[in-house]
Amino acid sequence: MRIGANYLGNQQCEFTVWAPLRQAIAVELDTQPSRLIPLQPLAAGYWQAQVEAVPPGTHYRYRFDDESSLPDPASYYQPLGVHGPSAVIDPSFEWTDAAWQGRPLETMIIYEVHVGTFTPAGTFTAMIERLPDLKAIGINTIELMPIAQFPGDTQTDPAVGYRNWGYDGVYPFAVQNSYGTPAELKQLVDACHRLDMAIILDVVYNHLGPEGNYSGQFAPYFTETYHTLWGGAINFDGAHSPAVRQFVIQNALYWLREFHFDGLRLDAIQAIYDFGAKHILQELAEAVELVAHETGYKRYLIAESDLNDPRIIRPPSQGGYGLDAQWSDDFHHALHTLLTGDRVGYYSDYGRCADLAKAYEDSFVYDWKFSPFRQRQHGMPCRDRAPVQFVVCAQNHDQIGNQMKGERLSQRISFEGLKLAAGAVLLAPFVPLLFMGEEYGETAPFIYFVSHSDPDLIEAVRAGRKREFEPFHYADDPPDPEAVETFLRCKLNWELRQTGTHHALLQWYRRLIDLRQSHPVLLTRDRGSLKASSDEENRIVWISRWNATQEWTLALNFGPTPTTLGLPCDRVAYKEVDSADTQWAGPGSKAPEILNVNEPFTIQPMSLVAYRFDRAPSA
Repeated sequence: MRIGANYLGNQQCEFTVWAPLRQAIAVELDTQPSRLIPLQPLAAGYWQAQVEAVPPGTHYRYRFDDESSLPDPASYYQPLGVHGPSAVIDPSFEWTDAAWQGRPLETMIIYEVHVGTFTPAGTFTAMIERLPDLKAIGINTIELMPIAQFPGDTQTDPAVGYRNWGYDGVYPFAVQNSYGTPAELKQLVDACHRLDMAIILDVVYNHLGPEGNYSGQFAPYFTETYHTLWGGAINFDGAHSPAVRQFVIQNALYWLREFHFDGLRLDAIQAIYDFGAKHILQELAEAVELVAHETGYKRYLIAESDLNDPRIIRPPSQGGYGLDAQWSDDFHHALHTLLTGDRVGYYSDYGRCADLAKAYEDSFVYDWKFSPFRQRQHGMPCRDRAPVQFVVCAQNHDQIGNQMKGERLSQRISFEGLKLAAGAVLLAPFVPLLFMGEEYGETAPFIYFVSHSDPDLIEAVRAGRKREFEPFHYADDPPDPEAVETFLRCKLNWELRQTGTHHALLQWYRRLIDLRQSHPVLLTRDRGSLKASSDEENRIVWISRWNATQEWTLALNFGPTPTTLGLPCDRVAYKEVDSADTQWAGPGSKAPEILNVNEPFTIQPMSLVAYRFDRAPSA
């Protein structure tokens, strides 16, 4: 059953809605004159009607037996915001990507974008102009933060009136109106594919936002059995749950089929509660696999999860859900603590060089290991899963936004530290993710921001933000998430890319990405060709990567002083890259270009050096 207002052409539209607990329902059309068309009941609580003389752009609501009128839970467009009517759209579009065959996951360099702050205009079409700049440094995959319709101040300029990270969306099928129309989103996807770039969408299937959330008045979309940190849990395993599951699966397929997205990033799947015999994530993966068969190329599901559970990415034949990849928070936390010295909250579980070394080798630091922060065992081993099934980063929207003032690493660590962070991520065997602006050391913060119309909700959000940072004992309060100024401060300063150390950092990222995508040793991305170790006293993490003929040894110095080391190999080695080189606006390398057997070398503080040498024939 395809839900929503499906335009059939020739001003005909089929309206289908799920409302199993209602006795009567009609579609109310804002035409001239207005019309009220009764829907006919179908099996399993669905209602439907085919209506003539409904041109694209027609506004509509559903009227119930109690005479209340509400927008469509499966609305494809909300031109007047979350409280306004839904709109009929014409889905036709002249695609130019017929030859597109997707991008293999292991080749992806993912670039996470918040549409509203990425450009001054904050729109899909404005993004298109910047795609060539990203492609020029090797970015080949865009990941959009959620774009489902969220609330905002409809009385002001949409560019500033709608302010939200996107995780408060309430119409999962509706493209955020302040970002553009459904057709303009398709233009963005089509432009990515023309440039040989993939594009992934962040979707939220664990809750809906608090404002404009009318779905529960139609049907039991939510359950009281479980609760999330952000609101009522989605009903995936209770009474009436089959239709809820289909709602979510249809939503995923809508983005993949109708908009040609190459994959979906699934937000916080630990808050997707389903204790049925077949988890909704497995059912979703099976449905997405059908799209791959239809189109002839793979579409990906990437989970955000703090469970450290490899079951998420194991195939069903091994008792897994069959998703393609998941984020490794452990890698980020281990790297972040070494760079910043943070030890508060969940960062208290990390801070040793050995933690980062373990993250390189095992993906998870906590794999059924006792977590002092959680005060329990956490995680499971995942060495049976390939490194390319894990997405890692030095920064992302959450980890920046979890700082009280939204400080990026560029505001917290040295320029040398930024280069070290880039090398740690991009020379790892995992799938790297960069947060917009990271590649040139953007200085604008990324603070939590919202726009609500309910005064009580606004105050609740402000109070919740203050409570979040009480354990840190800051002297002042966090920036007001409701303020327009908070949002505007987060807009990127794109022009920085061409100035001083920002430009040098951009070129460093370009070099690292080129090495990652072209060097035979770095193209070998299996667990059997990597080993990591650490030297806590000198704050060094060693990484060895190899193929049949060559080996790379990387030394990452997280210490405050130059350190003299011996390369753990018995043959002549050649320097591939040193983040301290003046070429990258560094203080100057102290490591020789050619390193003889048993010859020591010196690595600058907060820097990375990589040497290459030939492997012994028997190795």
